[in-house]
Amino acid sequence: MDMHLDDVAVEDNEGESQYEARVGDEMAFLAYERAGDRIIFIHTQVPEALEGHGIATKLAHTALEEARARHLRVTPLCPYVAGYIRRHQEYLDLVDQVDRARVLKG
Repeated sequence: MDMHLDDVAVEDNEGESQYEARVGDEMAFLAYERAGDRIIFIHTQVPEALEGHGIATKLAHTALEEARARHLRVTPLCPYVAGYIRRHQEYLDLVDQVDRARVLKG
Protein backbone atom coordinates (compact mmCIF):
# COMPACT_ATOMS: atom_id res chain seq x y z
CA MET A 1 0.00 0.00 0.00
CA ASP A 2 1.47 3.34 -1.05
CA MET A 3 0.67 6.04 1.49
CA HIS A 4 2.25 8.95 3.27
CA LEU A 5 1.52 9.44 6.97
CA ASP A 6 0.98 13.19 6.49
CA ASP A 7 -1.98 12.31 4.26
CA VAL A 8 -3.65 10.25 7.00
CA ALA A 9 -6.20 12.28 8.97
CA VAL A 10 -7.14 11.31 12.51
CA GLU A 11 -10.61 12.29 13.65
CA ASP A 12 -12.35 12.03 17.00
CA ASN A 13 -15.60 10.16 16.41
CA GLU A 14 -17.24 11.09 19.71
CA GLY A 15 -20.39 9.12 18.85
CA GLU A 16 -18.35 5.91 18.72
CA SER A 17 -15.87 7.02 21.42
CA GLN A 18 -12.84 6.45 19.25
CA TYR A 19 -10.18 8.26 17.30
CA GLU A 20 -10.20 7.02 13.72
CA ALA A 21 -7.75 6.99 10.83
CA ARG A 22 -9.12 5.87 7.48
CA VAL A 23 -6.99 4.79 4.54
CA GLY A 24 -9.01 3.62 1.57
CA ASP A 25 -11.46 1.01 2.83
CA GLU A 26 -9.44 0.33 5.99
CA MET A 27 -9.86 1.99 9.38
CA ALA A 28 -7.56 2.02 12.39
CA PHE A 29 -8.91 3.26 15.72
CA LEU A 30 -8.11 4.09 19.32
CA ALA A 31 -11.12 3.41 21.55
CA TYR A 32 -11.72 5.44 24.68
CA GLU A 33 -14.22 6.21 27.43
CA ARG A 34 -14.87 9.65 28.89
CA ALA A 35 -15.57 10.14 32.58
CA GLY A 36 -15.82 13.80 33.59
CA ASP A 37 -12.41 15.41 33.09
CA ARG A 38 -10.82 12.02 32.35
CA ILE A 39 -10.22 10.10 29.14
CA ILE A 40 -9.51 6.39 29.45
CA PHE A 41 -7.71 4.92 26.45
CA ILE A 42 -8.86 1.31 26.12
CA HIS A 43 -7.70 -0.28 22.88
CA THR A 44 -5.81 0.50 19.68
CA GLN A 45 -6.53 -1.56 16.59
CA VAL A 46 -4.79 -1.29 13.23
CA PRO A 47 -5.84 -3.55 10.35
CA GLU A 48 -3.09 -5.80 9.05
CA ALA A 49 -3.03 -3.93 5.72
CA LEU A 50 -2.11 -0.71 7.57
CA GLU A 51 0.43 -2.11 10.04
CA GLY A 52 3.95 -0.76 9.98
CA HIS A 53 3.05 2.69 8.63
CA GLY A 54 3.02 4.61 11.92
CA ILE A 55 -0.75 4.91 12.11
CA ALA A 56 -1.02 3.74 15.73
CA THR A 57 1.62 6.33 16.61
CA LYS A 58 -0.37 9.04 14.87
CA LEU A 59 -3.57 7.95 16.67
CA ALA A 60 -1.85 8.06 20.09
CA HIS A 61 -0.13 11.39 19.39
CA THR A 62 -3.34 13.05 18.20
CA ALA A 63 -5.40 11.70 21.10
CA LEU A 64 -2.84 12.82 23.70
CA GLU A 65 -2.48 16.27 22.13
CA GLU A 66 -6.27 16.69 22.22
CA ALA A 67 -6.39 15.45 25.84
CA ARG A 68 -3.84 18.14 26.74
CA ALA A 69 -5.74 20.85 24.84
CA ARG A 70 -8.98 19.86 26.57
CA HIS A 71 -7.29 19.67 30.03
CA LEU A 72 -8.21 16.00 30.44
CA ARG A 73 -6.51 13.52 32.77
CA VAL A 74 -5.35 10.38 30.94
CA THR A 75 -5.71 6.77 32.06
CA PRO A 76 -3.79 4.63 29.54
CA LEU A 77 -5.27 1.15 29.92
CA CYS A 78 -4.35 0.45 26.28
CA PRO A 79 -0.83 -1.09 26.24
CA TYR A 80 0.04 0.78 23.04
CA VAL A 81 -0.83 4.19 24.51
CA ALA A 82 0.98 3.35 27.76
CA GLY A 83 4.07 2.40 25.71
CA TYR A 84 3.79 5.57 23.66
CA ILE A 85 3.75 7.66 26.85
CA ARG A 86 6.74 5.70 28.17
CA ARG A 87 8.65 6.60 24.97
CA HIS A 88 7.34 10.21 24.91
CA GLN A 89 7.44 11.29 28.53
CA GLU A 90 6.32 14.82 27.69
CA TYR A 91 2.81 13.32 28.10
CA LEU A 92 3.51 11.80 31.53
CA ASP A 93 2.11 14.90 33.27
CA LEU A 94 -1.34 13.99 31.88
CA VAL A 95 -1.27 10.69 33.79
CA ASP A 96 -2.22 10.55 37.49
CA GLN A 97 0.60 9.67 39.88
CA VAL A 98 -1.06 6.34 40.74
CA ASP A 99 -0.88 5.24 37.07
CA ARG A 100 2.60 6.62 36.30
CA ALA A 101 4.51 3.75 37.93
CA ARG A 102 2.55 1.23 35.85
CA VAL A 103 3.20 3.21 32.66
CA LEU A 104 6.91 3.63 33.36
CA LYS A 105 7.63 0.02 34.28
CA GLY A 106 5.78 -1.33 31.27
